[in-house]
Amino acid sequence: MTIDYTYSFFRVSKSEEIYRSAQKYRDLRLQALQVSPGSFASTYETESAFTDNDWISRLTDPGYEIFISAATSPHYSLSEPEWVGQVTLRGPASSQDFTLPAASCQPPQKSDSEEERWQMLSLFTLPEHRGNRLGANLCREALDYLRNYRLSPPSIHVRLMVRPENQVAVKLYRRLGFIAAGNCNLSEALVANGDGYLLPKDLSATKWSTRTGLIMSLWITRH
Repeated sequence: MTIDYTYSFFRVSKSEEIYRSAQKYRDLRLQALQVSPGSFASTYETESAFTDNDWISRLTDPGYEIFISAATSPHYSLSEPEWVGQVTLRGPASSQDFTLPAASCQPPQKSDSEEERWQMLSLFTLPEHRGNRLGANLCREALDYLRNYRLSPPSIHVRLMVRPENQVAVKLYRRLGFIAAGNCNLSEALVANGDGYLLPKDLSATKWSTRTGLIMSLWITRH
């Protein structure tokens, strides 16, 4: 029997029902790390060892905003909605922290009074719920939040880094208005996504310095 789900999209509160949210986020994140291990810098082995407090800290970190897609089945209307997708925003970042080496060919940053800067990362949906435009709607929920959560500065630069061979993701981001804006290496991508602590001490291997990652950017204006 095909189940006709209803989907909702929302930002995770940093104060309401945080313990329950942390449990549901943990379950989704660990599934993501098992299903698509190549899409994340971290691993299932690392994060399955996290404590409840670790997951709560992740959700309440002021430098991150997490957005969720939840699925509700009409056949099980009394059950709690299942978290089936996520995307994360990291920021706002200073111009200095957002700037990459000139070799990346990333456009120059505006001043902090003119532009706010965010990194989008960790877009994921469970395989059984794909094909329902959840990824696009999650991103739109995140972008709408950025437009409306404050009044200034007037412009917002949203950046992401993706493997160019991941054409499904690249096409999704293009439909949302993102454009190619340079190339990054793996070490830059880890730092930009907040995973710099995963970098080894020895960065001499070519995989850390080769600019094979695609930088995509979107500029949006606050209402």
